Amino acid sequence: MGLPISTMTLADFLAWESQQDTRHEFFRGEVFAMTGGSARHNRVILNLAAHLGSHLDGTPCQVFAESMKVQLADEAVLYPDVMVTCGKAQAGDEQTITDPKLIIEVLSPSTKGYDKRNKFILYRSLPTLREYALIDPASREVEVFTLTADGWLLSDQSRAADLALASIDCRMPMEAVFKGVEVAPSEGKGAVA
Repeated sequence: MGLPISTMTLADFLAWESQQDTRHEFFRGEVFAMTGGSARHNRVILNLAAHLGSHLDGTPCQVFAESMKVQLADEAVLYPDVMVTCGKAQAGDEQTITDPKLIIEVLSPSTKGYDKRNKFILYRSLPTLREYALIDPASREVEVFTLTADGWLLSDQSRAADLALASIDCRMPMEAVFKGVEVAPSEGKGAVA
């Protein structure tokens, strides 16, 4: 999260932000502009949303990607890269979700630290959240935090054959997660998954 561009109330933010051409996040009265992602970042988001959408067909759960906001009480409004909610089976005109079960952030160099620390701290305040996944498309690192009776359990799935998301009983081949994504230059020039 960069420097705030403005301060306002949550209600003012929601009204103002719905009129903007670009996305902004809100935290304790401060408004922050969001930067665009790379093609690699966007492709992983689309791969995840497509697979999870197919997996969830016929269930009361829905997947949303990038442009749907999650609201954390009156404290914050954030844009997860991918989220699943099981609150209602049909999407309506709502602009925010308050009950995500799963949130996935696809990391970029400019947001990696924020997504791993600050955003996760904020998301953990959501009583419905059961799983938080961090996917780095450049390094192919995959970390999944699952809420257990003993707290949040980290599973490093970077070398696994499948991305395992227990909260929605889903397994997605890592090959599919990174389909169409170029391997980072430090790992091999020009290779495509």
